Amino acid sequence: MMIKKSLSDADRHKSQEEILEALFAGKSFRVERIISDGHVTPPGQWDDQPEREWVVLLKGRARLQFEEGNQEMEMFGGDCVDIPAHVKHRVLWTDRCQKTVWLAIHYS
Repeated sequence: MMIKKSLSDADRHKSQEEILEALFAGKSFRVERIISDGHVTPPGQWDDQPEREWVVLLKGRARLQFEEGNQEMEMFGGDCVDIPAHVKHRVLWTDRCQKTVWLAIHYS
């Protein structure tokens, strides 16, 4: 049976924690939806992933920071970025007035 889901519907999720929802995966990729509600990467912590990550912001707003060059990137709904493997990055802020919904594809 086919089940329909909405990627941008985040209102039904009530949690103090950021939500990572695995949607599906293959041999060399995985797809997840992330729901942030004012969540950020803790100070001094960087994400350093062994695979590439293509991420699109479906709803909300956020600001990313990349360690190399101390580059910052503000993102709005519809924006996407492809982050190479081992590029250290972090989330500086996400919208506190609405939930921020991401779709992330991790691949090699």
